[in-house]
Amino acid sequence: MTEHAVHGPEATSGEAPVLLLVGSGYRPYREYILAAVSKHYRLWLLDSAEATWQLAYCAGATRVATRDADALREAALGVVDSLPVVGVFTYDESQVVFCARLAQDLGLPGSPPETISACRDKATTRSVLAGAGVPQPASYTVTSAEEALTAAEKIGYPVIVKARAMAASCGVVRADRAEDVTEAFAAADGASFMGLPRHEQNVLVEEFLTGPEISVDAIIHDGEVTPTVLARKRLGLEPYFEETGHDVDANDPLLDDGELAAQLQQIHRALGFVHGATHSEFKLTPKGPRLVEVNARLGGDLIPYLGLLATGADPTVAAAHVAAGRKPDTTPEFRKAAAVRFLLPEGRCEAVEVVVHEDRFGPTIRETGVTVAPGARLALPPDAFLTRYGHVVAVGEDMDQVTADLQEPERLVELRARALPD
Repeated sequence: MTEHAVHGPEATSGEAPVLLLVGSGYRPYREYILAAVSKHYRLWLLDSAEATWQLAYCAGATRVATRDADALREAALGVVDSLPVVGVFTYDESQVVFCARLAQDLGLPGSPPETISACRDKATTRSVLAGAGVPQPASYTVTSAEEALTAAEKIGYPVIVKARAMAASCGVVRADRAEDVTEAFAAADGASFMGLPRHEQNVLVEEFLTGPEISVDAIIHDGEVTPTVLARKRLGLEPYFEETGHDVDANDPLLDDGELAAQLQQIHRALGFVHGATHSEFKLTPKGPRLVEVNARLGGDLIPYLGLLATGADPTVAAAHVAAGRKPDTTPEFRKAAAVRFLLPEGRCEAVEVVVHEDRFGPTIRETGVTVAPGARLALPPDAFLTRYGHVVAVGEDMDQVTADLQEPERLVELRARALPD
């Protein structure tokens, strides 16, 4: 289904090339992308919801069922026929395969749809990379709790049990003992996020990788992979893997790690990337970096924004350029440290208000965000994932000062809530 198009104020010159933006995402975490990219391209939004705030950054918008490939293509052709469209751009995990097919159909830059599909399916990612000689953890695809238990016994505890095609750590659980596996399988198999698809064999049981976790955002132009942001991830709420923050240091020594760089290149080559942006997650194990997963999109959780704050080079604009077939300049303008902390409730509750205490801010605190309204109901995994009530961003010359200022973020942005029964 395609509805009528609406026009917004053009954020760039009427002569600027046009990018088809498929999906716009959650405003508190994604508006900065539209604000940045609209300074370089006219954006035409194709989205399943009526455009509102997005129109400040878009030349126009078409409401369309974006997960209906035929409807999406019809809507895109309507724009291509009248405007100089140079690329298809998305940062929405649920849209990446549709967009790859759309770019291919329109003859626009991109990577093969099968490459993007291989990233969406974690089992296929493992298979392709193992075949290419990239070191992989032991991994089994299972259909039942009984099969999960058998796989776990083969691997040895602890193990990771996770949904095959979810995102944002939804449905990822650590099982430390045999008696944990049934509950972990149920959480993984029952996970639902952004309408992402299920598989008949829907769950993976994998070797637990020890060591810190990082992410690497990169852009790919003509098969050449260039990292743009390296973030050190903070996790909480064990045995789940809720992301509670990210640290980006433009002087991080891992940026010069040859083994990590070589593995990143090998992964992208094996999967067949040509043009695009990726967000790859690694564990830094005693045996070296090991891939957790690779996503065919920009990182979420404000990670590209942290990269901009830390270097002055914008990863979102770089991603837009490669979507248009252009090679961007990703040279840092400066080298700083930036970090974000996400704020979670203490348990199941109903928000009354969120209070920002600016008088408690340290020198590097840059901004805060409140992401719930009074009356919103919040819970923790396994009942709910990503139920944050706010975030705090800091940037400075020194990572030690940045992390010190973020030591107790809940004191800076305080949730006042009414507890709810379990």
